[in-house]
This record gives sequence, C-alpha cells and structure tokens, in this order.
Amino acid sequence: MATEKTEKKEKQNYKKYILWFWILFAGPVVGLFLFVLGVRLFADLPNTEELQNPKTLLATEVYSSDMKVIGKYYAENRTNVKFKDISPNVVNALVATEDARFFEHSGVDVRALLRAISGAALGRSASGGGSTISQQLAKMLFPREDLHGIKLIVRKIKEWIIAVKLEKEYTKQEIIALYLNKFDYLNNAVGIKSAAQIYFNTSPDSLKIEQAAMLVGLAKNPSYFNPNRFRERAEGRRNTVLAQMNKYNYLTNAQLDSLQKIPLKLIFRPEDHNDGLAPYFREYLRDVFMKKWCDENPKPDGTKYDVYRDGLKIYTTIDSRLQRYAEEAVSEHLKELQGTFDKELKVKRNAPFARNVNKEEIKSILEQGMKRSDRYRALKKAGIDDATIEKIFGTKTQMTVFNWRGEIDTLMSPFDSIRYYKGFLQTGFMSIEPQTGYIKAWVGGINHKFFQYDHVQIGHARQVGSTFKTFVYALAIQEGYSPCYRLPNVRTCIDMPAGQPQYCPDNAAGEEKYNGKIITLRFALAQSINYVSAYLIKQFGAQAVADLAHRMGVVSRIDPTPSICLGTPEISVFEMVGAEATFANKGTWIQPTFITRIEDKNGKVLADFSPKTQEVMSEEKAYVMLQLMKGVVDIGTGHRIQYRYKLMNPIAGKTGTTQNNSDGWFMGITPDLVSGCWVGAEDRSVHFDHGDQGQGAQMALPVWAKYMQKVYADKTLKISQGDFERPAKKLEIELDCRAYDQEMEKNGGDDGGTDDSSGF
Repeated sequence: MATEKTEKKEKQNYKKYILWFWILFAGPVVGLFLFVLGVRLFADLPNTEELQNPKTLLATEVYSSDMKVIGKYYAENRTNVKFKDISPNVVNALVATEDARFFEHSGVDVRALLRAISGAALGRSASGGGSTISQQLAKMLFPREDLHGIKLIVRKIKEWIIAVKLEKEYTKQEIIALYLNKFDYLNNAVGIKSAAQIYFNTSPDSLKIEQAAMLVGLAKNPSYFNPNRFRERAEGRRNTVLAQMNKYNYLTNAQLDSLQKIPLKLIFRPEDHNDGLAPYFREYLRDVFMKKWCDENPKPDGTKYDVYRDGLKIYTTIDSRLQRYAEEAVSEHLKELQGTFDKELKVKRNAPFARNVNKEEIKSILEQGMKRSDRYRALKKAGIDDATIEKIFGTKTQMTVFNWRGEIDTLMSPFDSIRYYKGFLQTGFMSIEPQTGYIKAWVGGINHKFFQYDHVQIGHARQVGSTFKTFVYALAIQEGYSPCYRLPNVRTCIDMPAGQPQYCPDNAAGEEKYNGKIITLRFALAQSINYVSAYLIKQFGAQAVADLAHRMGVVSRIDPTPSICLGTPEISVFEMVGAEATFANKGTWIQPTFITRIEDKNGKVLADFSPKTQEVMSEEKAYVMLQLMKGVVDIGTGHRIQYRYKLMNPIAGKTGTTQNNSDGWFMGITPDLVSGCWVGAEDRSVHFDHGDQGQGAQMALPVWAKYMQKVYADKTLKISQGDFERPAKKLEIELDCRAYDQEMEKNGGDDGGTDDSSGF
C-alpha cells in the first residue's frame, strides 16, 4: 500500500516537473510565437508593393557625351549599383563581419540570436551580435523611432518579420546590393558608389581589399569610425574586418599580415556643387532647364519629378575632355590677365573703377552690389532696417575671399569685399559642334564658389563690339558682294530722324593709316574698319541687319539704329556662338543644344531632345563668309593666333572690343568647333585704361587659342585641322584677294595686333 502511494506521488511529481518544464521552457517559446503572430497580424507592416519598391532617395546624375558623370543633384548623394558591379572584396568583408551565416539563414539567424541572448544574460559580449544583414536592411529601409520597453520589442519583432519577407522577395545578392546602396557612409557619401568615389576616387567594382574593409567597418558606427576625423580608429576597425575575413577563410594568414600593415590611404574628394566639371552649366541645367521641364512633364500619377530624389539620368552634349580644356584655358589666361590688370589698379585713385567715375557713382554701384548680395537679403528677411544693415556692411568681419593664388582668410567689411570683387575680370566661354548644335563646353565664370553669376546664358548680355560686324558683312555677301569687292575707306554719314544729328562714326585709333585708300571687304573686316561697316549699313539698313541676326538665332533685342554696325547690341555668349555656327553649318542655323535625353531611375526614356533648324543663307554664301572671316586671322586683328599661338590651320574669326575697353570678345570658327569668349569686369566702369591690353585680341582671343591648342593636342578627340568644305556648286564670285590685301597690309604697316578698341 505504501509502495502504491509512493509510486502515485512520484507520478504526480513527475507530472509537475513536466508541467514546470513546459511552463519554464516551452511557455516562453509559445508566448513568443503568439506574440510574434499578434505582431504579424495586427502591427503596421510594409506590404508587398512597399517591399518591392522601398522608398529610397536617389541622386539625379548628369552625364557627359563621353559617358562621364559630371555632376549630381540630390537630397541624399546615392546612386544605386547592381550586385555585379560591386567588388567581391566588399561582399566578402560584409558577410564575414556582419553576418557569417548570411547565405544559410532565411532572414533571422536563430543560432546567432540565441548566442546573443545567452551572452547578454551571462554578462558577456556575443561576437557578431544577433542582427543579420537582412534585419539591418529592414531597419534601414523602414527606420525605427527612438523607442523603449515593449514598443522597442515590438519594433524588433517587426524587423524580424520584414527581414524574412525581404528574403522571399529578393535574392541574397539583391539584398546585399540593397544594403550597400542604402548605407550612409558619412561625408555626403550615401551608398557604395558614392563612398567609393568620395573616399577612394574609384568605382565599387574596383575597390581593393583594404578599401572595402574600411568601408564595411563603418557599418558598426560610421560616426565613431569616421576616417576623416578618427583615422587611427578607422584603421583599427578596418583591421578588425580584415581579421574577420581571415577567420572565415576569405583571406590567408599571409594576406592578413600584409594588408593590416598598409596605412589608411584615403583619396578623399568630397562632392560639392561648386566643384567638378562644368559647375555653371550644371547650375543652369538644374535651376532653369530642369525646373521648367519638371513643371511641364509630370509623372503618370500627376506628381512632379524631383531631381533631388527620383534618380533621373540626364544625358548632355558636354564633352568632359573639351570642358576640361576650356576650364583650363580660362584659368590659365585669366590668372595671367588679372595679374596685368592688378598692376594697373595699383596706381588708380578710384580702384578698381575707372578714373572718370566719381564718388557718387561708386557709392551707387556699391549699394547696388550690397542689395544683390545674399547677406543683404537675409538681413532684410530678418526684419533689419536699412540703417542697421548699412552699419553691418561697414563693420569688419572674418571672411574667406577669392584670389587666383588661393583662398585668403582676412578681416574685411562686406562693403570692402564688394569693392574687392568688382576688380576681378570675368569671362564666359562656349564651344559648339556646328553640324549638330551640340554644346561641347560651357564656362560661365572664373570660380563658381565665389562668382556664381553665369556669363554664358543667365548673365545679362554685354555689348558685343565688332563681333557684330559679321552680321553686317553677311548681309552684304547675301546681296551679291564678294570678299574682294573694293571700295574707298572714307568717312560715311547716315541721316537720322528729324531733330537728330547725322551719324558719322570714325575709325578707331590705329586705322587712320588706311584712310582714303581703296580696300577690299576682306581687308576691311580683317582690320575691323568702322568706315566700311557704316557704309554697308547705310546701303542695306539697320533693320535688315537686325532681322538677319535674329534669323541666325539672336533673341536679344536689337534696336535697328545705325550704331549697331559697330556693335552696340547687348547679346549673350550663348546667342553669339550659336549664330556664328551658322556659317560653319553651311548656312543653316541650328539651335544650340545641351541635352539629348532624360531617363528615369529604371532607364526608361522620359524625353528625347533634338535641335530646331532654320536655313538662313545658301551653302555658297556661308562658305564665302568663312573665306571673308579667315582674313581676320590671316592678316587682321586675330593674327596673333598664328604668330603667337602657332595655330596655322584654316581658322575664321572675329575680334570685338567695346567702348572704353569694357568688353573683349573673340569668335573662332573651325570646321568641327565654333567657340566664343567674352572677358570683362562685372561693371563696365571697371576696365583697362589702354587698348593694347583692353582689346578683344588681348583679353578674349587667348582663351580660345589656348583651348584649341589643347583640343588639337588630344588626338582621341579627332578634331579636324583641315579646311572648310567647299560647296559642290561652282562659285561665280571672286574669293582670292590675298595678294591685294597683303600688299595693302604691308604698305599700311599693320602688326597684326591692333583691334577696334574704340569701336564706337
């Protein structure tokens, strides 16, 4: 009986043990299961559509015609790359460090999770933690708030569920690519493509083992291991990643020893919209063209495209090589020219303004500069009164200013800085392919960080001086004149409306030696002789010349007054280069074009662009104009192209200088490239005193010449140095008057360096 009671009691105890076992061990598992099930059923989780199309901010990329990324627009500097375009070194480093069993689990690594929990319970660190790459990706794609307690546990379980769902929607390779594309590596490097470029100036597929290890090391804590601020920490973390790669057999012991000894070598190139190629062009593209395009071309759902977030791809006509040569030519010449100008400014009482500018005019100019400044607008927006603003602008403060020798930290009042910047010569340069209208180079100024005013398109147009004479002569050629047409170089007067005196322009200084002589049109244009320009506009009328200029692409207003024959119209570099390209394009104006197509982030073409065209003159007349303009380089104001810059190939061109030497111009035409340059100060009251330095041949022509020297030296560009194509149709017109012109030039004693420096 006692035995039966004992056995019965033992059975009861056994059942209790079993019950407590289930309560203590199975209970939490069941509870956790039910808790997870509840989260799965009732929590707000991303649906399939959201998982397949996670919200990711993508940078818009701007491509050159030779397929170089020349710029980006972004809220986050991220451009996605595919798994195949990521170096295996990066993948191996990531898996070894963050999730060694990544290819074995389905989103949640139970073994690693239990190891992490037991380690935490026993008070020791668990190697590797419990979060898989998929879980970390879930956290990045659907960021958690700063939660505590039960809410944090719920959020963690949601991440487990999302990780499992991600594993169902994507392959392992796609998950790794998503992770690397999403991660923020700091210093404006979001995603592996930006990180590779910014930290090592390379692409994701070319990252070396030690480079990949450093970038993967940032995953632990990017701020703490920031290589720019904490180089030793970053190097130590990189070596830890390399050790993990060795542990999981991605590296041999010999490789580990060798790689850990390599010092951290960054090629740090932070991306800034002021840096890189074509900043003025990129800013125009963003602020003007794309803003308008996005307004006029909505998405299928009716919302607007966002250039900062939608990952558009913009394919432009800019050639990265030509753009670089243009920027180099501008920098080389303007730096030298500014040095010459600064020497002149040192002896000017009103520097940088001309001697005849009085104090009241200077005060007005500086006040206008103040009101156009960002500082002034910010103060006005803050409600500061004008008197206080003027006091602020007169108070010295620490600032960094531009100098051709490098940025200068100095103590200067805002008013003084405005005056200081007025003394810098600016420029606008553009180069176009005449047969297609494609713009190949665009330089809007000397330094986009300090001078953001674009002098190619956005900037207010400047008087073009004698470059406008090509329109006058083109009309004469259309009316049957030939380059060898002879006429007396005598003063011409033009009647004006009642009450106005006759218009009787004089020749510029240096041209008097040809007065009274019989000269050809070719010689007159080559020497930029004003008497002949006045004679021609008297024959055909200012309105006819203005109409021709408009047909050739000039959209700026041209008042049809006789003075336009000397270049009074204000026209942009963009318009002038496009118009001059008509001659090289056999008489057909083609709209200057800077973009070929726009694609969305998936490569779908959203828009294609092709230029407008308009036939302005016959091929024969255009060819005659080229022969006429070649005289400018052969014997005229552009002759230094040959004797100084040794460019002996056929070149048509035209110099231009405005009154008081305020603006210097040069237009250069070759069969494959038509390029134009303007040089001058921001204000016309700032200029050279003398024509020997202030003429177009001295200020603007060297930029063109240096640019073409670089272009011709690059044989990969295949830019022709041959002559212009002769029309198939026989020309019934006299073209070759070189012998007569050379004799005239010899007798006149011209040195090939004069220009129309007192054009009107």
